[in-house]
Amino acid sequence: MQRFGLITSDLLQAEMAETVLVIGSGAREHALAWKLAQSAHIKHVLVAPGNAGTASNGKISNSDVPTNDHNQLISFCKSNDISLVVVGPEAPLAAGLVDDLTAAGLRCFGPKAKAAQLEASKSFSKDFMIRHGIPTAKYKSFTNPKEACDFINSADFPALVVKASGLAAGKGVIVASNKEEACKAVNEIMQDKAFGEAGDTVVVEELLEGEEVSCLCFTDGYTVAPMPPAQDHKRLMDGDQGPNTGGMGAYCPAPQISKDLRDQIRDTVLQRTVDGIREEGALYIGVLYAGLMLTKDGPKVLEFNCRFGDPECQVILPLLQSDLYEVIQATIAGGLAGSMPVWLEDHAAVTVVMASGGYPGSYNKGLEITGKKIYVDLLPTQVFSVIADANIISRAFQG
Repeated sequence: MQRFGLITSDLLQAEMAETVLVIGSGAREHALAWKLAQSAHIKHVLVAPGNAGTASNGKISNSDVPTNDHNQLISFCKSNDISLVVVGPEAPLAAGLVDDLTAAGLRCFGPKAKAAQLEASKSFSKDFMIRHGIPTAKYKSFTNPKEACDFINSADFPALVVKASGLAAGKGVIVASNKEEACKAVNEIMQDKAFGEAGDTVVVEELLEGEEVSCLCFTDGYTVAPMPPAQDHKRLMDGDQGPNTGGMGAYCPAPQISKDLRDQIRDTVLQRTVDGIREEGALYIGVLYAGLMLTKDGPKVLEFNCRFGDPECQVILPLLQSDLYEVIQATIAGGLAGSMPVWLEDHAAVTVVMASGGYPGSYNKGLEITGKKIYVDLLPTQVFSVIADANIISRAFQG
């Protein structure tokens, strides 16, 4: 009888197995698909457009459905019985993909466009933080390059961080070492259009001193469930030298964040942000990412992202003990408080990134990655690859 019960349960589970669609082409989306594929609830994970690492990989495969055509994507999801859509990158969130999919009756994981302004517009984000008492650097926004440079030269604080207000794939921030460099950055962003339309408005910020950390959480719009804190490295070269990139590697958990500090960040940053955006008429559902600087005056928010970071995702998800599919479903259903995710204790993960020469500037694309294998003895490893934007492989080590 017991054996019969187990067989029946397995058959029922197989009948209930779901097909999930992950939107994106990066190593982050590979990591999401890899973790989702571990769920017994899921029979198949499609990734659109995906990359070499997600092509015909067990329960994971790629799809060529055009993700920027929302109507066509909706038709695809309905005709292929997609039970859940997980949006990886920021651009589709800002474009209202979650709004359109949800309106069509599809279950979708990620914030709607109004909430995604926290990332899509740095100017909106900074104003939001001031309105809701969330600690952040002093700043001012500009649409005129001369006014921005005048502010840099006259500010009573080191106004040396220049940010393109719009989406710039994680590369629209220039940290200057002096006022001359800051003004040069303003002109490169606003006049030379280094980041295109994302730089029509710039935010000039106070340069904060301290260590930078990434604190992410799942949220259903009311409850926040913090993830282990991570730290990524943006500068291209060793010793924090070279230009900022989309991330050259990360590790998790970050030991700089004590339990007390983690609780403080949860209450004064993550929970306050979720409550604030809800009060302004947008229920935030998905992943909220706060990039923080640990200053002598306490943690201050550098920026918000409205999705998993890349490469942070590759070191956070290996530490998730819970079923990611179940966590996502509880988040969408508003039941996160009763189904908080469980994380592995006494474990850590690290990822390193290999990039094509010239990155993050002009670089060759489509090249095959060769060379000696990177490995760590006795530790399980997983390669997360991306081919759509650059020749980048993120290799995660867990132990």
